[in-house]
Amino acid sequence: MGVRFAIRVRPGARRTAVGGARAGALLVSVAAPAVEGKANEAVRAAVADAFGVRRRDVVITAGERSRDKVVAIDPEPPGARAVLERLLAGGDAGGSSGR
Repeated sequence: MGVRFAIRVRPGARRTAVGGARAGALLVSVAAPAVEGKANEAVRAAVADAFGVRRRDVVITAGERSRDKVVAIDPEPPGARAVLERLLAGGDAGGSSGR
C-alpha cells in the first residue's frame, strides 16, 4: 500500500505550489478554481509533480468536495516520507509540469 496524508487546499491561488503546513496538513495551493472538479485535478497534478510520480498514482481518498482532503500515492515512491516531511516543514515544490 502507498502513502496517505492530509492536505489543505487553497483554490484560486496566484500560483500553484506545494509546501507548508496547517493543522498538520500539507498545504497545496492551486490556481484552478473550485468549480467542476478543476481544483481537484490541479491538486492531483501538483502533488504528483512534488513527489515525482504520475498524476494517475495520486488519488483523493477523502474530502472530494472539501478544502481538507486525504490523498494517497500508490505505489509509494522511494523517499516519499522524506519528501512529505520536507514539504510540511515549508519546503516549496512550486509549479506543475501538467502530468
